[in-house]
Amino acid sequence: MSLSHSNGHSEPSSPAPGSRVLLIGASRGLGLALAGEWARAGRHVVATVRGSARTGLRDLADTYPGQIEIETVDVTEPEQIAALNDRMAHRMFDLLFVNAGVTNPADDTVAQTSTEEFVRVMVTNALGPLRVIEALQDRVAPAGTIAVMSSGQGSVANNESGGHEVYRGSKAALNTFMRSYAARHSGEPRPLVLMAPGWVRTDLGGPGARLDIDESIPNVVRTLDDLRDSPGLHYVDYLGRTIAW
Repeated sequence: MSLSHSNGHSEPSSPAPGSRVLLIGASRGLGLALAGEWARAGRHVVATVRGSARTGLRDLADTYPGQIEIETVDVTEPEQIAALNDRMAHRMFDLLFVNAGVTNPADDTVAQTSTEEFVRVMVTNALGPLRVIEALQDRVAPAGTIAVMSSGQGSVANNESGGHEVYRGSKAALNTFMRSYAARHSGEPRPLVLMAPGWVRTDLGGPGARLDIDESIPNVVRTLDDLRDSPGLHYVDYLGRTIAW
């Protein structure tokens, strides 16, 4: 059974437009930074972790009491996604952002990757996010935003250097699945966003990445805000620049 954690504070009764965020995957790295950015801006964030261990998100929730609630979900477990949806049944959000993701050794080719590792990356990065979106889409306001953390490495057109083959493939699959979702929901007022945060120095991005979190995440939030009234699918980077498919 999925565990639920709450800081004991209720959501504001009359939140400002765009202020209610459901963030999937916030225990560390970019997700944790997103939760902090939104909390500092006075937004109410329901943020998820995978397990019951204390993470930096708990410290952040203690710093911003009443603004961050912590929930537990593993996006690779459909029953946990369904349970989260049940717990959110009477809630409505302005933004659903799915950040959960993993990587594997950058130099491993597809052929060198074990079936188990391939499945782990693809399920976490591509299948899991779409399951979350399909399950939780009704928890998002009719003109609210649904966004997912993609990557510039998910661009097929821009792949001229190779490397990170399985990770690239998982993000390209994620992009394709979101494009299919957008086609099925054509004409609806919601912005759908595939966000490429840039190559950021985190546990996943590694120490050699070009950007630090403070160069990426505030711009990610700003770009999402700028797209709030722009229905349809957008594949953009943290500065709002369109990325080639």
